[in-house]
Amino acid sequence: MQPSEHKAVVERFYRAFAQRDHQTMAACYHPQAHFSDPAFELHGSEIGAMWQMLCERGTDLQLEYRVDEQQGKVTAHWEPRYTFSQTGRKVHNIVDATFEFRDGLIILHVDDFNFWRWSRQALGMPGVLLGWTPVLRKKVQTLAMNNLKKFIQASAR
Repeated sequence: MQPSEHKAVVERFYRAFAQRDHQTMAACYHPQAHFSDPAFELHGSEIGAMWQMLCERGTDLQLEYRVDEQQGKVTAHWEPRYTFSQTGRKVHNIVDATFEFRDGLIILHVDDFNFWRWSRQALGMPGVLLGWTPVLRKKVQTLAMNNLKKFIQASAR
């Protein structure tokens, strides 16, 4: 697959995300894909489940994105605006993503954002005071994974 086709996969992914179409998003990933961001470290089908959970809970999600390709590398800059379901607080996150591909699908997706900035918005005062610490980041990671596991179990019923 040519690099421009890789860019098309990522553009399809974000178009689907803007429409909260988690099925199309999941179809953009290779079965052995790996995803990471400051809250999640996921493999394979967990990735699609995470996007499903976020799409279903993010009923007020608004998404702006830009996909770029330079020297065969596909990246994205995306800015979601949503209400964080755990606290009801409004969030405007700023995310930079990098991608790698296998068999025409995303095999590696890494999202990078300022966790302290996100935690101040999503968590309020605890994020302001502790968002820069590894302790709060670990707590958010544990909570996020527990929520995803519960979501996967509930969806399997």
